[in-house]
Amino acid sequence: MRQVVSWMAGACVGFARACVVVAVSMLVPAVWAAAVAVAIRWGAANPWSWMPMLVLGSVGTLALSRPVCRMFRFLVASWTATDIPAGYRRAEPVVRMSTGYWWNGFSYERTRRDALLDQRWRIRWSDPATWRDLRFTGIAPITAGVIAALPPAGVAVAVLGFGQPELSARLVGVLGLVAAVAGAPYAWRSAEPVAVRFLRASPAMVLADRVAELTAQRADTTVAQAAEIRRIERDLHDGAQARLVGLGLSLATAEKLMETDPDQAKALMREARAGAATSLTELRELVMGINPPVLNERGLIDAVRALALDSPLEAEVSAEVPLRLDPPIESALYFGIAELVTNATKHARATRARISLSRDDTGTGTGIVVDVEDDGRGGADVRAGGGLEGLRRRLAVFDGTLEITSPAGGPTRVRMMVPCASL
Repeated sequence: MRQVVSWMAGACVGFARACVVVAVSMLVPAVWAAAVAVAIRWGAANPWSWMPMLVLGSVGTLALSRPVCRMFRFLVASWTATDIPAGYRRAEPVVRMSTGYWWNGFSYERTRRDALLDQRWRIRWSDPATWRDLRFTGIAPITAGVIAALPPAGVAVAVLGFGQPELSARLVGVLGLVAAVAGAPYAWRSAEPVAVRFLRASPAMVLADRVAELTAQRADTTVAQAAEIRRIERDLHDGAQARLVGLGLSLATAEKLMETDPDQAKALMREARAGAATSLTELRELVMGINPPVLNERGLIDAVRALALDSPLEAEVSAEVPLRLDPPIESALYFGIAELVTNATKHARATRARISLSRDDTGTGTGIVVDVEDDGRGGADVRAGGGLEGLRRRLAVFDGTLEITSPAGGPTRVRMMVPCASL
């Protein structure tokens, strides 16, 4: 009985999805059918009446092609969890020149509005994705649309057959109903392979997007390196360098006072020794901030455990298996964990944190997953120019990702995933 109920539920869901696929895929043919009907109705005797039909059909196809493709991607992603990247060209920001004109990447315009409008149409007509969408609107009705139309057509045949008194008509109705019920759970599934085959971005667009992504990552890396160098210079200038200058002055003064005032010279030398010890401590902290020695000597897991011991939070660290990664990846993950723990302490007002490190759970075994969870007040999100945005950019250099779940009131869970062939 349970299997029958499950089958009927699947058939009802499948029938509804098949109707949606038919409705979406037939939008463009419906526009052409309406254009033909208007031409026949209002200008059957006029040979030029077909020109408005062509104009109406063409405009309707251009206007509906991109929305139809977006709806197909949304339906496939919602029903099958298959993500199909759109691959549309991105518009560059328009820039106002010193002459007062606006440059949109193609031409100069007098106003920003004209520059944006010109850019939009130029990108639309030069984008290969536009012609891919137009091709799909012609292919979808005769592939996914026809297959998905079988259950609704079977129901229509059943209704018409049962409405007739003849036995043969009712038998046809029974066959239509059986075909509709049997095909409902499967007819809509044709939308996925058709969409994947004809809606995915071309290799040229994939390559162009990858080049643009790598270019942006290179720029982010350059900016991050420059900022880190400035931080090191500032720390050296304001800390150790100032103390060493003071140490040199104290030693020079002590040298002059050695014969005339030995006690004062000894006091200055004691102060210089204390200043040297402080400078050494600052230099060690600076070196640890650049690359902690425990990270080089013991690896990521032991470095994270040492970080947890020094943290004001009650932090728990768990690792499924021993991991030893490439040094750049270990450094990025270590400082990412350190930043998340610091955020939990300063901003989320958390008292406890849990850090787990494991291999990826996708079955490929070629990546590492780091989860950092705290019991803070939540509300963390990625803001432009914020620390989490910077962390996401740093992970993107290694094709890594950052996922944040932080509802108001907490808890906050951050997942960092980085592929690594050395695992």
